[in-house]
Amino acid sequence: MFLNQLPTSPNPNNVNTTKECNSIPNVVKLNDLKSMVEENAVIVFSKQGCCMSHVVKRLLHGLGANTPVYEVEEKDLNDVVHELEKMDEGDHVQFPVVFIGGRWFGGLDRVMAAHITGELTPLLKKAGALWL
Repeated sequence: MFLNQLPTSPNPNNVNTTKECNSIPNVVKLNDLKSMVEENAVIVFSKQGCCMSHVVKRLLHGLGANTPVYEVEEKDLNDVVHELEKMDEGDHVQFPVVFIGGRWFGGLDRVMAAHITGELTPLLKKAGALWL
């Protein structure tokens, strides 16, 4: 298995623990990543243990989005990066990678900038990630 999903809601002690998601083949396929993106209003791809991904997750969760975060294991990193680059027309991938409404949104800097300017909440609403 190359991806782990972090829980989307905090536990009573506010400690984040890693929970395994359904088994995914070791060979990363573009269709697998595309289906993950299409099935979620918002999704974050992260390197395992990345603190910047934790920041993005906490911000999105704080706004009310129930965002899955998929941590890519080190051994599968190159394959996942290669497939993610195909989805973003070849741009250099930097983790975390955030998709909103099935489209590549960006990383931590883009999420933070959109939040500061007030653009993030309407985007999340439009994507169906927020119910307000």
